[in-house]
Amino acid sequence: MENHGQISGGLDRRDALKTAGTMLAASVTGMAAPAAAQGRQAVSAKSEMLSIGQRLQGIQHFGLTVQNMDRAFTFYTEVLGGTEVMRDGDFQGERIHNTLLTGQEIEARTRGVNPRAMGIPDLRGGAQRLDVRFIQFDNVVVELLQYRDADQPMGGPRAFAEPLDHMSPAFPRMMHICFHIRDDVDFNQFIADLEAESDRRGMTNVRANRVVTVATEAERRAAPLDANSNGITEGKSDGWRLIYCIGSEGEQLEFVQALGPVKRTFDAALEARRKLVSASR
Repeated sequence: MENHGQISGGLDRRDALKTAGTMLAASVTGMAAPAAAQGRQAVSAKSEMLSIGQRLQGIQHFGLTVQNMDRAFTFYTEVLGGTEVMRDGDFQGERIHNTLLTGQEIEARTRGVNPRAMGIPDLRGGAQRLDVRFIQFDNVVVELLQYRDADQPMGGPRAFAEPLDHMSPAFPRMMHICFHIRDDVDFNQFIADLEAESDRRGMTNVRANRVVTVATEAERRAAPLDANSNGITEGKSDGWRLIYCIGSEGEQLEFVQALGPVKRTFDAALEARRKLVSASR
């Protein structure tokens, strides 16, 4: 008598109504379902005739595995100005483990070593967990990922695996995230402000290169302001200005401006790409 929300069999009234509604909707739309399914099949068949490239709609995000999630999040939102899209986490279990780590598990088994010795977390058994945060910039999303031991808190400073120390951009498989600076911004001052703001937040490893030769950190700091960027004034890259920089997690970043001839080259390529994609639809 006390469980007024329950009906026979222990089914909640809300669930019962929901089930009844679903059955009614199914009976009403049952005749339309085959037609809808046929429509979906036709669309699928058409899409399968497109080339691999024609089936894509661009880059959705760049992913970065981090040592310290909160620190990285602060850098990409409060320093670089991105906006949080969403965060999720505590991912574990066989399905997500296999989704992300099947290739590495096979390699470990082939080598005859413990996967953990190769820095492969155990999401399957839940000893490690995965957390993610997505950050929106004007034209792309950056995803931060942290693999942590199950007893570590979300967002903490302790990752499961040690960070890579050799981060030279010359290593095959190395990637970088490139940020596009607005046309009207003083590039050299931007780099100085970026380093100063990072320093203020304790991120003393955020360091941009200089275009002059320096042998020590003190010399790098003492370099003149106009050494903060490399402006290219000839060839096909005329109008391109760039510098490489290390981010808060040791990741390779690039900052660029594209002005003059090179800007027109990229704008024309984008317009041609849009026309090509539109024509293929």
